Amino acid sequence: MRWLLLALALLAAPSARAEDQATLVADQVTVQSDSVLSAKGHVEVFFNGQHLTASTIIYDKATDRLSITGPIRIDDGLGNLMLADQADLSADLTEGVLTSARIMLQQKLQLSANQMQRSDKGRYTALRAVAASSCTICAGSTTPLWEIRAREVVHDAQAQQIWFSDASLRFAGLPVMYLPVLRVPDPTLDRVTGFLTPKIRTTTGLGGGVLLPYFIALAPDRDVLLTPYVTSGGGATMNLRYRQAFSQGTLTINGAVTSDQTLPGEGRGYLSATGTFDLGRGYQLAFHGITVSDDAYLVDYGITEADRLDSTVGITRVQRDAYFSGQFTGLHSLREGESNTTQPAALSDLGLHRRFVPAVLGGEGGFELQSHSLYRPSDVPTDTNADMVADGRDMVRLSLTGTWRRNWTFDNGMQLSSGLDGAADLYRIRQDAKYGGSPNRTTATAGLALRWPWVKTNAQDKVQVIEPVVQLVSAPPPDGRIPNEDSALVEFDESNLFSLDRFAGVDAFEGGTRVNLGGHYFGTTPAGWTMDATAGRVVRLENLTQFSEPSGLSGLNSDWLLSWSMDNPDHLGVLSRFLLNDDLNPSKAEVLFQVSRSKINMSGGYRFILADLQENRSQDVRELVLNSTYAMTSNWTAHLTNRYDFVSKSAAQAGLQLNYKNECLLVDLSVSRRYTSSTSVEPSTDFGLTVELLGFGGSAAQGPQHECRK
Repeated sequence: MRWLLLALALLAAPSARAEDQATLVADQVTVQSDSVLSAKGHVEVFFNGQHLTASTIIYDKATDRLSITGPIRIDDGLGNLMLADQADLSADLTEGVLTSARIMLQQKLQLSANQMQRSDKGRYTALRAVAASSCTICAGSTTPLWEIRAREVVHDAQAQQIWFSDASLRFAGLPVMYLPVLRVPDPTLDRVTGFLTPKIRTTTGLGGGVLLPYFIALAPDRDVLLTPYVTSGGGATMNLRYRQAFSQGTLTINGAVTSDQTLPGEGRGYLSATGTFDLGRGYQLAFHGITVSDDAYLVDYGITEADRLDSTVGITRVQRDAYFSGQFTGLHSLREGESNTTQPAALSDLGLHRRFVPAVLGGEGGFELQSHSLYRPSDVPTDTNADMVADGRDMVRLSLTGTWRRNWTFDNGMQLSSGLDGAADLYRIRQDAKYGGSPNRTTATAGLALRWPWVKTNAQDKVQVIEPVVQLVSAPPPDGRIPNEDSALVEFDESNLFSLDRFAGVDAFEGGTRVNLGGHYFGTTPAGWTMDATAGRVVRLENLTQFSEPSGLSGLNSDWLLSWSMDNPDHLGVLSRFLLNDDLNPSKAEVLFQVSRSKINMSGGYRFILADLQENRSQDVRELVLNSTYAMTSNWTAHLTNRYDFVSKSAAQAGLQLNYKNECLLVDLSVSRRYTSSTSVEPSTDFGLTVELLGFGGSAAQGPQHECRK
């Protein structure tokens, strides 16, 4: 029979508080004298959230200490677990000595020692002859995948720090690094000043190098990350990241200063800042800015592959029926052949949009007041670089637009949709020999569409919908006094087949009278298969030569638009789009796919687009893109990326990344190759290696346990 009693409370001082009393459970409890109590057999003690189990406990009230015989297990209630063979502890379990002991911190990091001593009410735990690791040890082996051996280890629970003295790092039992003194955060600490995991990076242009991040926790709301990077090619870089959180927003600053042999004697680097702030009353401020020393720096140092940099500051406010935005943007091109004196360098936009329900007409209406301006540094009023734009053109526009939409559904299922767009635009154009002055215009576009969806459902719940659509749209011809700045790129796809205007911006609008013809099919099965298809074309009464031939919208009759998509329950998705002329020759073609299975995720596709000088595309685009992730085992993952250019008959970019992750180790090995070149960026190969010991504070989340060999 087991005994349950407040035995320690019987021996405690009468004035002891109830919450400071202990509960003892044991097979046998003996009160040997007025001050000594003995408990044997399956002994358990519950005290201040701590739970102790042992085979024998002897409590001496005179010394207020416990003599414990193991196996001993102490759970401190804070996520830490201690195991030992013998112990001599204070009654509150916070001070004393444990022999042949182990401590598991937050079920992550395990420290084994010949002797462990607790002091200062449990704040300090000192261990002698220590082996520390977060790895699982397989049966029949005493050697973890990695471990840190040390003469002494001190854990400061209050400071959340672990100090190692005379330590060595070992992999598979082999020493690889000697560390006279090592300090690491314990697993409960999220951020602390100190070194982070280093990374090895090698490129053909810079040579091999090591990035060694040093994190500085300035305060709970701000920190700094300094990352020196020294390469074998004679380069030296200091990277900096500053972060600060405010009560109403955040700020992040990134930058770097470099001296290398790419541009001998010249300083290189970049600086960027990003922030978001809540200004109150629904207003949000967001900004992002970046500047760089030279065109190749960002690619050389793996920061970004963007070749056009934008710096913006904007304010927005979103309400139920209103939207306000104001934004200023600075642009800087890194592209070969583009001059920043003839490209727009500064843009500003201000807009207010409201929607409402017209009392008389019904449906939904809206209006927008918008201003837009752009500035080019050049003052040349003609086109000297053959981009079909005056080198120094500056422009300001003020626009007021109104929209109205309404649908009617008839008893036979037909739906009639009407739409009306009206706009008034005022322009001020400078430094352009072809366009200039202060032209103004008013436009109105009206459309009427008739749809008749046919629905079929069979006994197996298979649903099919076929919807033929015919739409009549009429608008005035384009105004030749106004240049097209914001609508140079035109897309013709299933999303705008039945749109009143296919230009994305305001400067250009789709004029003339036309009929949009087409149909839509949708089908689904109980097994989870879905199919979606759209086909159609545009028929015009007059060719106003607004669109280039490669766009698929030129001429009296546009190209045929064909698109379809399919998804099945096995996580396979396919999407294809084609623009075909009457001879079935494509101007654009796109086939995309995505596969998502238990071990593999793959996406990619083929794209073909004809060259179009109006869209600044001097040659055809024909490329194959593939991205895949394959889980080779529970611990090993491979990532593959590839882009092949059929025009140049060579790969444009390729990359392979291997990732190994278990409960105690993360290894990330990557290699990528950029084949394209320009006067500022040369083809290069980039190698990266990161090895991280998991289980310490601030490390990545632990993965699945590595597989032990049977």
